[in-house]
Amino acid sequence: MLYKNVFIEALGGVLPQEKWSSDDVEQRLNPVYERLKLPLGRLQLMTGIVERGFWPRGTRPSNVSVQSCLNAIQGAGFDSKKIGLLIHASVCRDFLEPATACTVHHQLGLEPDCLIYDVSNACLGILNGILQAANMIELNQIEAALIVGSEGGRQLVETTIDALNQDSRLTRKSIKDAVASLTIGSASCAVLLTNQILSTTATKVVGGVARANTRWNHLCQSDHDSAGANSQPLMSTDSNELLQQGVMTGKETFDKLLTTLNWQLESINKTICHQVGIAHQKLMLDSLGLKIENDFATFGFLGNTGSAALPISLAVANCENFLSQNDRVALLGIGSGINSIMIGCDWGKCHVALSEM
Repeated sequence: MLYKNVFIEALGGVLPQEKWSSDDVEQRLNPVYERLKLPLGRLQLMTGIVERGFWPRGTRPSNVSVQSCLNAIQGAGFDSKKIGLLIHASVCRDFLEPATACTVHHQLGLEPDCLIYDVSNACLGILNGILQAANMIELNQIEAALIVGSEGGRQLVETTIDALNQDSRLTRKSIKDAVASLTIGSASCAVLLTNQILSTTATKVVGGVARANTRWNHLCQSDHDSAGANSQPLMSTDSNELLQQGVMTGKETFDKLLTTLNWQLESINKTICHQVGIAHQKLMLDSLGLKIENDFATFGFLGNTGSAALPISLAVANCENFLSQNDRVALLGIGSGINSIMIGCDWGKCHVALSEM
């Protein structure tokens, strides 16, 4: 997929105020740690995650998504009447139905002819939405689009802690399947895309590619289909195999990105990798021949925030002046399933507005 008329106008995000360190998580796991004689500090050592944040208890994804969208729209001084597409693209949503996009659309007061729907694809939902919106903009079907997602990690982490403490059959080997669940955090991000006429940033979406390697769909699974703030999710992850197969799929996708965009490896200035943990970041970048000093990571203080992870990292990177005008930026997304989406951008500037909840 190649684009000539698609630009990132703004990024809006919300970060959680409540923080749980990895030490806090281990303290809550004291019963199982004592029984299995597990050393304290192993969670941070294994993952590189110092802390993760959570929304206030009972927060609905739509509430946070509305604020992220407002941050993007108001931060750019953009006329919301020109938005022709709204996609809500996180794993977390208010209900199974209606679409969470309905609530967000209503709260934002967007136009009745704005197309709205939800997209869910594990950690890739927002990237999926970006490609869908970019296709519509490129075809001149719409002038602008909002893609937003808000992930809440509290329910999964708390449920996992309770389940582990109550499982008398748990062993040092079987507890490994729950480690990924303990890295989950909360974050929200909205991406405002426009055509060239409306763009004031000159940050061009050059193109993107996708690859599916679904023979590995069993490596990370939630145990049931649930939605809303009162859900009780559990997730099982074969982290080691998922790491190896995810990186292999990522390598295939990255090669396809270079070919599709006619980019050379050495011409890429900055990258935003999928935000899982330190082992994934190092192995992924090494496999692609990319330098870790040119990659921006947020997992250390946000944890793994699912579909919001890569775009919120892009937003924070821009705020911290990690990105410069004329940088060639590669967004390297990988999600359970296994799927991979990677997008290339020519960076100009970007309106970014972040707040806390």
